[in-house]
Amino acid sequence: MLITPGKLLAKIDSPEDLRKLDISQLPNVCNELRQFIIDNVSVYGGHFGASLGVVELSVALHYVFNTPDDQIVWDVGHQAYGHKILTGRRDTFHSNRTYGGLAGFPKRKESIYDAFGVGHSSTSISSALGMAVASALENNHERQHIAVIGDGAMTAGLAFEGMNHAGATDSNLIIILNDNCMAIDPNVGALKEYLTDITTSQTYNKFRDEVWNLLGKMSHFGKSAQEIVSKVETVMKTAILRQSNLFESLGLRYFGPIDGNDISHLTEVLHDLKSIPGPKILHCLTVKGKGYGPAEKDQTKWHAPGIFDKITGEIKKKTFDTPQAPKYQDVFGHTIVELAKENKKIVGITPAMPSGSSLNIMMEEIPERAFDVGIAEQHAVTFSAGMATRGEVVFCNIYSTFMQRSYDQVVHDVCIQELPVVFCLDRAGLVGADGPTHHGVYDIAFMRCIPNMIVASPMNEQELRNMMYTAQLGSFQSGTKAITIRYPRGAGVMPQWKTPFEEITIGRGRNVRAGKDVAILSFGPLGNSANQACDSLEKKGISAALYDMRFAKPLDEKLLHEIFTSFERIVTVEDGCLQGGFGSAVLEFMVDNGYSNLVKRIGVPDTIVEHGEPQELYHECGMDANGIAKSVQDLINIELRSKAAVLE
Repeated sequence: MLITPGKLLAKIDSPEDLRKLDISQLPNVCNELRQFIIDNVSVYGGHFGASLGVVELSVALHYVFNTPDDQIVWDVGHQAYGHKILTGRRDTFHSNRTYGGLAGFPKRKESIYDAFGVGHSSTSISSALGMAVASALENNHERQHIAVIGDGAMTAGLAFEGMNHAGATDSNLIIILNDNCMAIDPNVGALKEYLTDITTSQTYNKFRDEVWNLLGKMSHFGKSAQEIVSKVETVMKTAILRQSNLFESLGLRYFGPIDGNDISHLTEVLHDLKSIPGPKILHCLTVKGKGYGPAEKDQTKWHAPGIFDKITGEIKKKTFDTPQAPKYQDVFGHTIVELAKENKKIVGITPAMPSGSSLNIMMEEIPERAFDVGIAEQHAVTFSAGMATRGEVVFCNIYSTFMQRSYDQVVHDVCIQELPVVFCLDRAGLVGADGPTHHGVYDIAFMRCIPNMIVASPMNEQELRNMMYTAQLGSFQSGTKAITIRYPRGAGVMPQWKTPFEEITIGRGRNVRAGKDVAILSFGPLGNSANQACDSLEKKGISAALYDMRFAKPLDEKLLHEIFTSFERIVTVEDGCLQGGFGSAVLEFMVDNGYSNLVKRIGVPDTIVEHGEPQELYHECGMDANGIAKSVQDLINIELRSKAAVLE
């Protein structure tokens, strides 16, 4: 089903077409663009509220600036749907986030208008500043460089590092702060309060408008008059707000706040900013979900709602006749509350993902022991370490892909100090439509190599509960080792998941099914696909044993000795990168102990895996049940061919 664009939008195949329109036509372009996004996302799914909120900003930027020569960097990229539609991807937008289709985020390989590939937050200022400095080195002082960053992304340290550097330069950089008081969940912290103070001060806003007008009237007096007005403006801002302006303290000219959903005023202001030299920041107030009532009222729910009825606002959910397994994140959320009610030392921490990780369940029931620290993964880890020094039992829940941002803190602040922080890594493995920026495929490798770190993964919901239970026991906590428990996005396999807790011996695997021809060693939930592969192999006369190893570190060496002495053929299965992962750990064991078995590793290959449904990606990487069965058969065929060659 292709969505038909409005009359004006249908003629915009590039920003050059947009810039041919009269400014009076822009409100209609915005209306058509907003409706086109609503129509597409309601049918095909995707991120929603953020893009609706910046429709006017998307149109104004491409109307005012000479893109792609002028370069726009969209932070994170949740809000870039309007940008994609205006830059030649309108007719293929229906393929957004589907296998082989458009990426859900800006991507350099996809379009010359995507100046920088994004997906993780808070990178826009640093990258746009790098572009601005490079342009200056090329003696191109006319090119504009624009970083569009949300108030949620502004809480990350990288954003402040970028502003700190930018303020000490004369770079041609415009930072647009898209302030809607939301990331995925409502923003938290002192920066939120500071921005609220600015945006709600009527006295300041009135004075800001007067200074802006005065600056325009005095421009014919030359640079000295502008400098005088700028200094007076800064003093008055400080007096009115009873504090110095944070951004101007960093050397950035601050303008705003303005209505970011007023296309006429926004276009006028952007035109003016083009002629003001040096780094500057424009503070725009927008409404997340603008133009679609339900999305404006419940902005968290409508961040990425999936398919919905655009008329009624009903989000369409699959219905089932039988009980379904829960999401792993919900198993975590309910289990930590269950454990925390018995163990008063347990605390939960997440960097801006309370609903995504289901820590919001604990935040509602035990709010004094659950902490959302904002988009600040490095801080989340070191904050956890600090609490652990005081004997708190810390469950730090971070998406696997975002844990990459806090790796130094894991090494330096947790493991070197032998602090028993429990890292629950949600969205581990191939996550689906969000693609390569969000796949959590490297954590096994980068956690396994750190001393004082245990790396575990459950095969099902019961195992996740038991690993969490084991991690908070006093006997484990006294062992002064951190533990990583990784689990995937989406549903598990056990409708009746709430089983009694059982302690798991650290580093102990288990035999799931017997066999005699080949041993399959699985790590994590892909063990369920491996079990299905065993069923299909059995129909072909191949008897496969399955072992759920549970731990990539420490390995169950006793069990591995039994396996390597009993089976000539061994296959390892993991939802992570092959280089340095669980399979590599098994190979290291084999070499270190003088074995020479035939071993086949199954996992994510050494390539960037693009976006698509998880099952499509598993099939592509040979990690689904059929792929595992085929690898087993290939391994047996290799051995048979080898023996035949010897006989010849």
